[in-house]
Amino acid sequence: MQFGFLGINYKNAQLDIRDKTSFTDAMKLEFFQKAERVGVEQCMVLSTCNRSEVYYLYGSGQQQMQVQEIYENMFPDVELGEYLVRLSGKEAIGYLFRIAAGMESLVLGEDQILGQVKEALDYSRTMGYSGKELNKVVRDAITCAKQIKTEWKVSEKPLSVSYIGVRKLEEDYGIDGKRILVIGSGKTASLALKYIYEYKEIHVTACSRTYSHAKKLREEFPELEAVPYGDWRKVIGQCEIVVSATASPHLIVRREDFSPTGPLAFLDLAAPRDIDTAFASEPNVTLINLDTLQEIAAKNQKEREHLLEESGKLVESKLQETVDWFFQSRMDATIESLQHRCNEIVADGYSYLNRKMELTPREQKLLKKVLNASLQRLLREPIRELKKLDSEEKQEEYKKLVGQLFQI
Repeated sequence: MQFGFLGINYKNAQLDIRDKTSFTDAMKLEFFQKAERVGVEQCMVLSTCNRSEVYYLYGSGQQQMQVQEIYENMFPDVELGEYLVRLSGKEAIGYLFRIAAGMESLVLGEDQILGQVKEALDYSRTMGYSGKELNKVVRDAITCAKQIKTEWKVSEKPLSVSYIGVRKLEEDYGIDGKRILVIGSGKTASLALKYIYEYKEIHVTACSRTYSHAKKLREEFPELEAVPYGDWRKVIGQCEIVVSATASPHLIVRREDFSPTGPLAFLDLAAPRDIDTAFASEPNVTLINLDTLQEIAAKNQKEREHLLEESGKLVESKLQETVDWFFQSRMDATIESLQHRCNEIVADGYSYLNRKMELTPREQKLLKKVLNASLQRLLREPIRELKKLDSEEKQEEYKKLVGQLFQI
C-alpha cells in the first residue's frame, strides 16, 4: 500500500482553472465512491480557493491511473493534463506535512489551511473513507503543524497592510477612547474596521462616495455611524484619527483644505495616496502610509521565510517518523493474520485438552495462558524480523512466504 497525492494548486493553475475544479461536499462523496470501486478505500479531498487536491492510499500503479482518470472525469469541461501534479510515497506525505504547516500557501505560514486540512479529514472519516493509515498520516501532519505554530509563531508576523497599519497606529498614537473617521467602504476599509473595533470606547464614523455602501458596513459593525461623503469635512474636525482607503485617483485630504487644530493621526491605506504627505511636517500630526506599511510587511515576509526554514528541520524529523511507521504498517495485516492463526491454534489445543482432562477453573485458566504464552514466544522473533524489513520487495516476498508456511 502506498500513499498518493494528485491535484492542482495556485502554483500550477490559474484562478479560472481552480474555480472550475472546486469540489462540493456532494462531489467529494461521489469521488470517494468511484475510487472505492477501483479498490481505493481511503481517500481525502482538500478543496480551497487555492487548491483542489486528493490524498489517497493505493495498491498498484493501475489504481493510481484510475484515480487520475476519476479526477479528470469529475471536471469534463476542463483540460487538466498540463496542470495536474502526482506524487507518491515519501514525496506525497512530505507535501501534506508542508501543506498543513502553511509552507505551500499563497500567504506563507498562514493558519487557515490547518483548519481546512482538519475539516477535510473529518469529512472523509465521517463518510467512512478514512482508515488507520490515512488518519495516522494526516494527524501526524496536523500535530507537526501545531508544534511549528506554537514554537515558531510564524503567523504572528503579519502581512496584511490593514492589520499592520492599525497596529502601527496603536503603537505610535493609541486607539482606545478615540473618535475615528474612516473614509471608504471597500474591502481594505472593512478590514481596517475589523481591527479597529478590537479597541475599547471608540466612536467610529464612516463615509463613502456611495452612501449605501457606507450604510452596508453597519451590517457587520452595528455601532458604526454612517454619514454622506460630503460630510467628512465636518466630521474630520471632531476626530483624532482618520483612516482612508478609497480608490480615488487623486488626494482626498489636502493640506491646503484642512488645518488640524489638535493632535491627529492619519492612516492612509490607499494607492494612490488619499492623504497629502505635507501633513507629515505638522508637529501634532502622525502620518502612516503604505510606504511604511509595505516595508514592515516585506520585513515580516522575510522573517516568516526564515522561521519556516528553521522549522523545516522539525518537519523532516517528524516526516521520517511517519514514513517509517507507514512503511512498517504494510506488514500489519500479515502480522495480524499470524496472531489470529496463533489464537486459533491455542483455542483448538485448549479445547482438546480440556475435554481429555478434568481441570478446575483455575487450571483451565492457567492452561490457556501457558498455551498462548508458548506460541507467542515462538512468534516473537519472526514478527520482530518482519517489522525490520527495509524494502517493498522483501516485504512482498515475506508476505507470500508467511502465507505459504502458516496457510494464512
